[in-house]
Amino acid sequence: MKIDVWSDVICPWCYLGKRRLEEAIEQLDWKDEIELRWHAYQLDPRATAEPKDLAASIDAKYGPGSFTGMVKRLTALGEPAGIDYQFDKAVRVGTIDAHRLLAWTWEQGGPEAQGPLKERLLRAYFTEGENVADHETLVRLSGEVGLDTDASRAVLASDRYLDEVRADILAAEDHQITGVPAFIIEGRAHIPGAQEVETFVQVLTHCRERFT
Repeated sequence: MKIDVWSDVICPWCYLGKRRLEEAIEQLDWKDEIELRWHAYQLDPRATAEPKDLAASIDAKYGPGSFTGMVKRLTALGEPAGIDYQFDKAVRVGTIDAHRLLAWTWEQGGPEAQGPLKERLLRAYFTEGENVADHETLVRLSGEVGLDTDASRAVLASDRYLDEVRADILAAEDHQITGVPAFIIEGRAHIPGAQEVETFVQVLTHCRERFT
C-alpha cells in the first residue's frame, strides 16, 4: 500500500502526524506492505535561509497571541508522541533546499533512505533549533543518517531536484490539499491532518480492504 504524504519540515502538525502515523503502522500486522513517501509542501514560500523571529511571523499571519496558543497546545500533544517541541529555539526559514534534499534521498534509496532524513530534519528544527535552510547544516544532518555528504553538498550547490519539488507542490493542488499534513492512500483516499493513532489504524485497514 502506497502512502504519499505532503508536509513541510517546519510544520509542527506534520511532525505530530508523522509520529502518529508511524505508531499506527506499527500496530498493523501487515506493516511491511506499506511504502511511505514524503512530498514537498511549503508553508511559507517567501521565507529565506536568513532566520527570522518565528513568534512574530506566526502572530502576524494568524493574529496576536497565536504563537503562544500554538506552543501550549502542541507541546502538550507532542509529549505522548515522543516529540520535544522547543519552540523558543525555532526560527522562520525557507525549506526549498530541505525538500530538494529529500527528493534526492528518495531517488537514492526510497523510503529506507528518505524516512530517516525526514525525521532528522524535523527533530533538528523543532527540538534543536537548527536552521534547516543552511546548506552546511543540511549536509551535516544528511551525514548523521548515513547519506553521502559530498553528494548531498553537490545537490545543494546546484538547482537539481527543484523541478521535483515544484511538481510536488503542483500535485498538492491537484489533490486539493490546502493544509498539511495530508496523507493520500493509493492515490485515492485523502486523510487530512494529524489524526489520532486509532483513526489512522481504522482508515488504513479500511483502505487495504477496499483498494488492494
